[in-house]
Amino acid sequence: MEKNKPYTYSFLKGLNTLTGISIKKIEDYAKENNPFNILEHPKVIEPNDKQLEKISMLKEFIASYNLLKAHENENKIKFSTPKEAAEYFVPLLSGVKDKEKFMVAFLDNGNNIIQTKTMSEGNISQAVVYPREILKEALACDCRAMILAHNHPGGANFPSNEDKALTQKLVNIFNPLEIKILDHIIVAGINNCSMAEKGYMPQAIDELASYEPIKIEDKNLLEENQSFNSELDEELEL
Repeated sequence: MEKNKPYTYSFLKGLNTLTGISIKKIEDYAKENNPFNILEHPKVIEPNDKQLEKISMLKEFIASYNLLKAHENENKIKFSTPKEAAEYFVPLLSGVKDKEKFMVAFLDNGNNIIQTKTMSEGNISQAVVYPREILKEALACDCRAMILAHNHPGGANFPSNEDKALTQKLVNIFNPLEIKILDHIIVAGINNCSMAEKGYMPQAIDELASYEPIKIEDKNLLEENQSFNSELDEELEL
């Protein structure tokens, strides 16, 4: 019981704050009795009507929280394989044809999704990713891992050198913080590529972390556009 004393006091202090029952009265009862009795059998501490009402509200809140938590655990989205990560991101990105969209799934230590956010949207051939914004979100939700994903509107179903460089730069930032980047999913229409599955994920940092904006480009699409524009210019000259 000694090792639980800080937690016991925290519980008793919280009970005092939330119900208005004096801390001395609560502590005196807890010296010889189980403090949970105050919630389960509140009349043992002889609360007044207002305190009794607050205890009842607190019990209802705890019961609701436990029910919601149990329901949440049943419906959590968890990633165990690259295939599962790809199946999650393809519906989110496959229909985006007019721009590159960069998303991040922030995960807890069981690889359950805490939240998924769009971190950048660009034009049809490129987007700019801001590492500081990803870091801010990662720290805010206290994540332990991340899965990156973005689309290739041009249809290239493989990571470009820029995609690999971007992934490495983010690993350089997050590895020292003990936040793992598990995968980077490339979505091209209904097709996809997992960098983890293909062995492209960096295993360690390769240079000092940089928080400067990072541009990712679909070079195939850029070259197609440049070629089309050149041909159009030639036709106009004729």
